[in-house]
Amino acid sequence: MAQVLSQPSSAEPSASSDYVVIARRYRPQRFNELLGQQHVGQALSNAIESGRVGHAYLFTGARGVGKTSAARILAKALNCADGPAPVPCNGCDLCRSIAGGEDVDVLEIDGASNRGIEEIRQLRQNVNIRPSRARFKVYIIDEVHMLTREAFNALLKTLEEPPEHVKFIFCTTEPTKIPITILSRCQRFDFAGISREAITGRLRQIVEAEGVEAEPEALDLLARRATGSMRDSQSLLEQLLAFAADRITAATVHSMLGTAGEDQMLRLLGHLAERDAAAALGELDGAIGAGVDPALLLEQIMGMFRDVMTSAAGCPPETFLYASPSAASMVAEAGKRLGLFSVLAAMQIVDQALTRMRQSTQGRVLAELALVRICHLEELDELPELITQLRDGQPRSSAGPAARGGEVRGKKNVDAGLAPEVRPAAPEPPAPAPADPRATVALSNETAAEVWREALKRVSVMAAAQGELFDRAATEGPGRLVVSFGPEYALAKSFCERPEHAGKFEQALQEVTGQTVRVRFAGGGSGKEAAPRDAGPATRPSPPQQRLKEVMENPVIRRVHELFGAAPLRVDAPDNGTA
Repeated sequence: MAQVLSQPSSAEPSASSDYVVIARRYRPQRFNELLGQQHVGQALSNAIESGRVGHAYLFTGARGVGKTSAARILAKALNCADGPAPVPCNGCDLCRSIAGGEDVDVLEIDGASNRGIEEIRQLRQNVNIRPSRARFKVYIIDEVHMLTREAFNALLKTLEEPPEHVKFIFCTTEPTKIPITILSRCQRFDFAGISREAITGRLRQIVEAEGVEAEPEALDLLARRATGSMRDSQSLLEQLLAFAADRITAATVHSMLGTAGEDQMLRLLGHLAERDAAAALGELDGAIGAGVDPALLLEQIMGMFRDVMTSAAGCPPETFLYASPSAASMVAEAGKRLGLFSVLAAMQIVDQALTRMRQSTQGRVLAELALVRICHLEELDELPELITQLRDGQPRSSAGPAARGGEVRGKKNVDAGLAPEVRPAAPEPPAPAPADPRATVALSNETAAEVWREALKRVSVMAAAQGELFDRAATEGPGRLVVSFGPEYALAKSFCERPEHAGKFEQALQEVTGQTVRVRFAGGGSGKEAAPRDAGPATRPSPPQQRLKEVMENPVIRRVHELFGAAPLRVDAPDNGTA
């Protein structure tokens, strides 16, 4: 429902006197004019109508959401010549003086500058004096959380049992700093942030009343920048009216605020989605050359990534806060291309850069560093699958990010949106799967060590690392294998003989030999449980380069190398007592 815009209060100076800013001239004068705070207005109106007005109220919320305005409206409603009434007349002398902050019985106190115990003691002495002309003496203490602990303690008794003619209204942005003893004596109302649509509607009413033409996109930009604060949006509008008095455009807003336009932000988002660091740095250079502040640009990037994150998480475009409806498809495409985990990592990079900018004079360098880091993020969406592989030792079916869909990334035409130019790879004829020679190895006392090593290639990385520490391997009958460990590797033996691990070893042995093989793990060194130490080539440690080559053939290690460029530096051979 559209709200009627409050006309400038007659208590304010006229046009012939000193200029009054918009935030004061168009201040809400009734409860129904408190945009976004209908719950507060309804509760206070009902309390006045039913005669259940409390002696102390606490209004909490962010800056510029209407706390002090609501306090003044409540003071007018209680002291109006036609009241107490939920709708003050705003015409009587009391209403006019309270609206202007000039009434002697409605005292507005700044808690930040009157925070000591002496000021509160003086207040306690004055509360016993009856109001000079109004029904109630109203104390409005703004930023009440700034009072000292001693001041709060001095206020307790008066706050609990004040005279009948006194009402307290406390306003604060940080209710957590107020002692619980004070909170328990107040009726608390939490003021919500004002929606972007409500702020845009009120700004539209103001520019119409001021006789100024404004583009809808420009007002929407002001509402977004205000982040839920009506006063902030009106202060920005005040600045714009002085900057461009005849017509307010989106370009004017960006020029005044030092921010980039949405087209430029979408191009930058496209370069980041393509991992094109050079193009992203070029876009940043062009924006800074046009007067855009690097820190504000990163804040805009954070906002765009927020919408990309919601899209990647499966939310509809209606949940976007920063992207316009015309850019919804491009934001959604960026979410698909980047992936949720990469977007989360990018947002952390931007947040870290913004934090460092507050303590550095190298804002541009930090912004460039953040963009380059984002462009070099790898396919983080594959991390859960990779972790599963590392845990289970199962190879992937694809060779890497480039193999998915057979697509090759190309340079993006920024005028055409976020969609990249892709060229499908030529399909290759499927090659027949070669027979696995390991499946034909017969288990014997001579091949026991070879069979065991081949089986280790088919289990998880952790299990293979423990199994490679064996001392010797031998058979103890048909289909039975005994693997012995030296005394120094008792933990490795204990790991391997756990039922969940032993079962996987036996499954791998069956794949290697083509028959059911039962495995037993022994402590080694007795000579009865296993065959004599085999000093042949099957148990002799491989050369260092050969061991590295064998490890790199592991599908999981190969995948880690593809994603992160990491590779093992060396592989230590098990100490089997051989040279």
